[in-house]
Order: sequence, then structure tokens, then C-alpha cells
Amino acid sequence: MTSRNLVRLFMSTLLVGGLTTAIVGLVVRWSELQPYFVDFQLKDIISAILWLVVMGFLFSAISQMGFFAYLTVHRFGLGIFKSASLWNGVQVILILFALFDLVYLRYNAFADKGESILPYLGLAAAALIIGLTVSWFKKQQTNQAAFIPALFFMIVVTIVEWVPVLRVNDSNWLYLMGVTLSICNAYQLLMLHKLNAQSEQERQNKALQKTNHKPSKKQTKKPSI
Repeated sequence: MTSRNLVRLFMSTLLVGGLTTAIVGLVVRWSELQPYFVDFQLKDIISAILWLVVMGFLFSAISQMGFFAYLTVHRFGLGIFKSASLWNGVQVILILFALFDLVYLRYNAFADKGESILPYLGLAAAALIIGLTVSWFKKQQTNQAAFIPALFFMIVVTIVEWVPVLRVNDSNWLYLMGVTLSICNAYQLLMLHKLNAQSEQERQNKALQKTNHKPSKKQTKKPSI
């Protein structure tokens, strides 16, 4: 990817994170923010929205660090296992462990005595559904081989990025960070191949322009006088 498109991906993902967090934050914290809108306290409204946008930038930065970390890990995995199918099998096992831990560890940490485990299945089910949906789109836009890596990234990496809030178990923060991470991760995943193709096209056009502007031998020949 060219540096221009890399900066473009960074800035656009930052914007996606800020806007997503602002929208989701207004929804999940509406009970707190409603008086500002009812009384039209413009200063407080702007302050609350700016705070949400800044938090979105932070979540976006975490998402981008996780994305580029996974790209590195993916290359290492292919190099270590020497087989894409074997590496995919390892990733499937890690996906299952991540979903299991998301349910089991949270249940052990936060469930009251005698409480059912069913409410704790919701986050894992949501992560799985979102992961399968985004991975299907990635496969449709690229190839079959992209499905498992995309699913691993959308589930395992998102859960790892989500850990600080999962440990707190505050519902507002769970939704605020979880939705933002999922959307930022999905955006990066679905934009990567497009920007890579665009970068390759830009390099080819640049090379073609250099070839077309290369002076001919007749033009570079020294004058006889």
C-alpha cells in the first residue's frame, strides 16, 4: 500500500470511529444527555458530543493497532505452519476458544449465585453474527481463502481489543466500545483490498508515465558542434 493510501485509511478509520461513537453514545447515554437537549444547553451538548468523538478516536486507534498487529501475526502464521489450510485450522480453534472465554470468564466474574448463563451468551452471539457477516462480504469481494482470516480478525482481535471494557462490565461502555471496534474493524477489513488494488494501479501509472517521458537516444545525443 502506498503511503498516501495508508494515511487515507488511517484518517478515514479515525473519522468512522469518531462518528460511530458519537451516534452510539447519544443512544446509550440518552437518559443522561436528554436534559441538555430538552433545555437546549448548547454548551453542554457540544461538550458531550466532542467528548464522545474524542473517545471514538481513541477506540479507532486501538482498532487500527489491532488490525496492523494481526496482519503481522497472519504473515508469521503462514510462515510457521507452511500451509494456509493448517493455519486456518489453528485460527478456527482460537476463534472457538475466544467465544467460549467471552461467555465463561464473564459468567464466572460477574454472575450472581444461581444466575443463568444465558444472558452472557448475547455478546458472544453478536460477535459471531457480525464476524460471519463481515467475513462473507470479504469473501465475496476477494476470494474464499479470505473468509477464515477475516472471521478470526473480526472475532478474536475484536475481543482482545475489547478486554479493558469487558473487565469493567459496564453496559454503556460495553456497547459504546464494542460497536465502535466492530465497525472500525469491519471498515478496515473491507477497505484493505480496495486500497491495495488502488495503490498497485497508482504504481503502474507512475511507472508508465516515467517510461513515456524517458528521452529518446536522438534527444540525448550530444550536439556535433
